[in-house]
Amino acid sequence: MTKQEIEFRDPVVQSVVNKFVDRSDVGFAKYGKTLRDDSSDVFEWLNHLQEELMDATLYLQRLKEEITTLREEKALLRELNDIDVIDAFEVKVKKKRKHLKHGYGLGRDYWYTVEIDD
Repeated sequence: MTKQEIEFRDPVVQSVVNKFVDRSDVGFAKYGKTLRDDSSDVFEWLNHLQEELMDATLYLQRLKEEITTLREEKALLRELNDIDVIDAFEVKVKKKRKHLKHGYGLGRDYWYTVEIDD
């Protein structure tokens, strides 16, 4: 094993390098050899790459869905801040808005129509 001392000016780069080293350690513990020592043929390497990219695409989709949910929840909170509850039977809207869209929870979209008499 070779040791190398590196000075990092960018902590993000340092974090990525550390992750590469950790990942290499996991692979060596699992397979008992380094990538250099792996005698897989080109097709096997391409297959590994394809599988990793497919996993990455799934991770991206999951994160996009999480961000969408968080954005919708944030929008709902903004809308709720525009409403004053006077009592259990009367609600006063602070701002004029129509068709407030809210998607929450299980992916359902709910539409609220607010009519305001001037």
